[in-house]
Amino acid sequence: MAGVGGSASPPSPPQEGRRPGGSRVRLGLAIGSGVPPQYGLYTAVIAGLLIALTGGARFSVSGPTAAFIVILHPIAEQYGMGGLVLASLMAGVMLLGMGIGRMGKLIQFIPYPVTTGFTAGIGVVIASLQFKDFFGLSFAHAPESFFERMHQVGLALPGLNPADLLVGAVTLAVLILWPKLRTPIPQHLVALAVGTLLAYGLERLFHVEVATIASRFSYTLDGETLHGIPALLPQFMLPWNLPGADGAPLGLTLATVKSLVGPAMAIALLGAIESLLCAVVADGMAGTRHDPDAELIGQGLGNLIAPFFGGIAATGALARTATNIRAGARSPLAAVIHALFILLVLIALAPLLGYLPMSALAALLLLVAWNMSEIKHFLHITRVAPKSDIIVLLVCFGLTVVFDMVVAVGVGVVLAALLFMNRMAEFAGMRLQGEETHAHAGALPAHTRLYEVAGPLFFGAAEKAMSALHQIDDHCEVVILDMESVPVVDISGVVALDSAIRRLHADGICVVLAGVRGQPAHVLRKAGIEEIPGRLMIEGKVSTAVWRVRRHLGLEDAGGAALTGL
Repeated sequence: MAGVGGSASPPSPPQEGRRPGGSRVRLGLAIGSGVPPQYGLYTAVIAGLLIALTGGARFSVSGPTAAFIVILHPIAEQYGMGGLVLASLMAGVMLLGMGIGRMGKLIQFIPYPVTTGFTAGIGVVIASLQFKDFFGLSFAHAPESFFERMHQVGLALPGLNPADLLVGAVTLAVLILWPKLRTPIPQHLVALAVGTLLAYGLERLFHVEVATIASRFSYTLDGETLHGIPALLPQFMLPWNLPGADGAPLGLTLATVKSLVGPAMAIALLGAIESLLCAVVADGMAGTRHDPDAELIGQGLGNLIAPFFGGIAATGALARTATNIRAGARSPLAAVIHALFILLVLIALAPLLGYLPMSALAALLLLVAWNMSEIKHFLHITRVAPKSDIIVLLVCFGLTVVFDMVVAVGVGVVLAALLFMNRMAEFAGMRLQGEETHAHAGALPAHTRLYEVAGPLFFGAAEKAMSALHQIDDHCEVVILDMESVPVVDISGVVALDSAIRRLHADGICVVLAGVRGQPAHVLRKAGIEEIPGRLMIEGKVSTAVWRVRRHLGLEDAGGAALTGL
């Protein structure tokens, strides 16, 4: 990349490998995602500006978010910086396709217990990633799973760095206690400033080393290796030329792209969910309405173009968006100014940012993880929600912690759908009605049975509803099915109904479908279920169906007069 006063290559990976884990928050998010901190700022500048100009939410502020850490960190560990940036680019293409395909409204079908469960799980995983820097630990190797990570933390705890722990603990205490003073100064600015001053004092007065951004990260400029964050504008680069896991350029091959499809889908899915949820909250605060498809297109463009400037995955950030609205934002220009301000911070304050202690940033992300988990709300749901929703909540939480968010969302949505269908099937059924139930229809002729079909006839309930027809008595000649309370029928319902009709016909019983209207009537017509003289009748009302049955049995003449002597 070209820099002021000469040329520079892309900043190299951190000296101790990819760190687990603008503004100082974005630095922490980048480090937590496994990349050098400046890339978090590049993301906030490039992606934040593009999404603000092209997205469908007027007040959303986009950039790197804490929720992405649990997805991006494993990608950076396995594929390096180049793989992470290339996966973000591929996710941008997917988001763009989702927006063009008008899939924005489909996100609303993800149940609330699913989003709450995986969000709480993400909070737990983020917290586990911060223990290494918070306690100043050293691991023999980078653990991949949550339980392996916690095992490594337990083994390494005896060798913790007291100075790192002290700085982290003081920073965390300030983060927690500062809001009680009710001052307009943001808590994270004060806490990180206190942590930085404490680390500087420990080093100067007691010669105690505290890990900082400058001591962990370096970059190359004009052939010289420098420490900290480069005070350079985002430079154009090809993502696949960035280093892979082995430190060599990643390269662009079909095998690499195929291996990154899964991670890219995870980024795209989480980006779509988080950005649209953020837009919904912004609408509630500002009284506006967002365009979900346009927002996905904007997110796609931001994630597609930002990687060419070193950007990682970006999405709508709820906390920043809420702050933007409370500060009086009136148009997307506010988010544009936000991105330009971060660019100014990058150029003017990069040397100072290198003094930020790693344990202080870990403390900040621990608080972010706590806020994401929403423990009180999570426990409240387990007390008041139906059992099926509690099951979905706990399953999604557990799968997110043990595996990842994509598995949790996939299983959670399917499980929620199955449990919902089971509940709906409980409302679907068929009951034999007496004459008093349909007095307006007149007395039922002899050997005629009237059944009321209630609830949706879909694949989870159709067979159960039709099972009542297996118990028809031997003297029955006509069966009337009252379908006024059937709102919807799917192909499974059609097949079950058609099978029941054929079975009754085989026993010599005439069937009358009454009260069929709307979607069920349309589906039955398309399926070819039509009147068959003497065997199948279709009527709009039960009263008309009874009258036709009386004619069919010869109890009324064509003019409606009752016949006698029969």
